[in-house]
Amino acid sequence: MAFERVCALSDIKETGSLRVELADIDIAVVRFEGEVYALEDRCSHADVPLTDGDVETFDGAPTIECFLHGSCFDLRTGEPTNLPATEPVPVYPVRVEGEDVYVDTEADGTRPAAAAN
Repeated sequence: MAFERVCALSDIKETGSLRVELADIDIAVVRFEGEVYALEDRCSHADVPLTDGDVETFDGAPTIECFLHGSCFDLRTGEPTNLPATEPVPVYPVRVEGEDVYVDTEADGTRPAAAAN
């Protein structure tokens, strides 16, 4: 594991997201109900940034919505919770240490992970 500091916790609104541009991937760092999540900032259906959408609960799951067509992605697993998306987006392990948010940039993107504040 190779955790990299991506932002300060205060940079992310509670119930909000922040786009973080790393060398080879854009990551959406999301705060929702006391948890912090990281997933690829790209809708698997429409190839648009997920950080442009709303963070909300959909069918009991914490999700981020693609603003273009309304697909939601489970923040814990990256799985789409509704159509038109059918493919998951990669998720990455997160660690919060004090005010710093770290994401494992070398993870394969298939493991669900979240970090509590």
